[in-house]
Amino acid sequence: MYDPRAHILLKRILSDLPDKTGDDDFRLRLSAGFHGIYNRFETLYGQRPDLEQYLEDLVKILYQKYTERSRELKQRDRQREKEHDWFLSHRITGMMLYVDRFSDDLKGFIPKIKYLKEIGINLVHMMPLLEGPPEKNDGGYAVSNYRKTDPRYGTHDDFLQVIAELHKNGMYLMTDLVINHTSDEHPWALKAKQGDLVHQEYYHTFKDRTVPDLFERSLPEIFPESCPGNFTFSEEMDQWVMTVFHDYQWDLNYTNPRVLLEMIDILLHQANWGIDIFRLDAVAFVWKQLGTQSQNLPHAHLILQLYKLSAQIVAPGVALLAEAIVAPGEIVRYFGTSSVWSNECDMAYNATLMALLWDAMATHNARVLNAGIRSMPSKPKGTTWINYIRCHDDIGLGYSDENILAAGYSPQEHRRFIVNFLTGRFKGSFAQGLTFMFNPKNGDARISGSLASLAGLESAVEDGDRKQIELATRRIILLHAIMLSYGGIPMLYYGDELATLNDYTFFEDADRVDDNRWVHRPLIDWKKTEDRKKKGLPEYIVFNAIRKMIRVRCASEEWADYNNTKVIDANNEYLFSFIRRGKQASTMVIANFKDEAQSIDARWVASYNFDVHRLRDKYTKSNIIFYEGTFELEPYRFLWLTEAAN
Repeated sequence: MYDPRAHILLKRILSDLPDKTGDDDFRLRLSAGFHGIYNRFETLYGQRPDLEQYLEDLVKILYQKYTERSRELKQRDRQREKEHDWFLSHRITGMMLYVDRFSDDLKGFIPKIKYLKEIGINLVHMMPLLEGPPEKNDGGYAVSNYRKTDPRYGTHDDFLQVIAELHKNGMYLMTDLVINHTSDEHPWALKAKQGDLVHQEYYHTFKDRTVPDLFERSLPEIFPESCPGNFTFSEEMDQWVMTVFHDYQWDLNYTNPRVLLEMIDILLHQANWGIDIFRLDAVAFVWKQLGTQSQNLPHAHLILQLYKLSAQIVAPGVALLAEAIVAPGEIVRYFGTSSVWSNECDMAYNATLMALLWDAMATHNARVLNAGIRSMPSKPKGTTWINYIRCHDDIGLGYSDENILAAGYSPQEHRRFIVNFLTGRFKGSFAQGLTFMFNPKNGDARISGSLASLAGLESAVEDGDRKQIELATRRIILLHAIMLSYGGIPMLYYGDELATLNDYTFFEDADRVDDNRWVHRPLIDWKKTEDRKKKGLPEYIVFNAIRKMIRVRCASEEWADYNNTKVIDANNEYLFSFIRRGKQASTMVIANFKDEAQSIDARWVASYNFDVHRLRDKYTKSNIIFYEGTFELEPYRFLWLTEAAN
């Protein structure tokens, strides 16, 4: 929308920029995006008399970062502008990993690229690699230097070499940008502790408990067991500071525009390293407001839109992922409000699908899963999900009570059952997980555990029960089958491709014993990975199944994510089914969550315009024959149905 104030300011800014050959792309993008930047800045900071000065400072940052961007990266930007939907492709499959636990360090990672390619991985999400305190670092999410690789992983040159090797192998890199908070050992925090008033305003600081106590009336507790409350007293400052996550993670104060400019500068600085996708951490929390939960506030979305606009101007080849583990209705808002193309984040975690899949595993039916997926709002064009089953974090039951009620359960009792089942406390449970952050005030709890242990493999191996081992491997493969075929980018979690069990060694580590999420953050034993080559072992079965499924995915153009996933009613509470339609072909996915075989009616399949006489399963490559009009789908099995060519 045209705004004369923004237009006049832009003309002045452009006239002040150096007139260099090759700046046309920057000037065109700035002209296209500046009105959006101006309007959002005015909403956030319009009460400030120095508004225009901050806008001028922002443009100087954008221009400086553009001039520092390499010729190769600018060429990649131009190519991705032409292929602006590159991240919607069915040919992308990711893996999330900790470098130190996967390959010791960055130098050790490069030889492991061959292993990733063996699986079919071409997107690597490396967990935080930036410098942080040796102990209080929250697995890397307490950053003390946004511009330096942590020496524990190697040098910055090692990191740049990894990026170059990934790109040479046709692979993408995703890294984390922690935008909600810094370590209390970050230079900004250290200066604040020394009494620097400018840097004290980088954080939410208070002389006494008056305002913090008002905040606490509505703020939830993220870690009620280990870090209750949302404020920490700093003896150095003699002030209280907001610390929503841990007492050593100080929340940034985005009501100060200087903080936003600093963080945009950091984003673009890292983008110039060659990073393809930024996982923006804890985006729901970045704006704080009294009387609210300080999550999902409108101003938080404006902040993210400014990140997006800045990246589009300087580095349009970069994509942004929102780490927002919130209610389904809130998640889709992180894609933005544009009906044409994303104007906020390009991707978001499909935490709802993840949690609902574990619900289906625990209940042995798809009732809540079907209700939950159908109630999810649609996302805008040009956006995609990151689909996952496990990650570095715990499992939260982030689906609505309405979905549970629709399935015929009592919400409170049902959530308690899911936690008890997945932690092995329910009679007959196959799962072996751990309760994470039980809150006695409201009874809420989350779950830690590896995919394989939660799916029953650990208990089956302990019992030496071959039948249960087979069922557990089927569950693991079934979950991956849905993740790989559902609309979005599938993100494997390292070790899951080898059916890795819980790692209880964290109990012996004083720095980790109070965080049981380390039970599913394994240290990879590369000698043991050879088990993927030994027929009959769970590692072999799971590894080769996943590798095969990824190959099928890459050959299925209808699995590109153009909002072409339609969940359908299977007329059977134990089945979950959806259709992926493309220009050349369609796939019907059917998954059985019951430990008993289920009948599929040929007439039901035909009702979705599939020729039941020409059906073929993409995974097994076998023809599907309906005997007396039905097909029996075995326990924890799936079908990827498509019509065979004539």
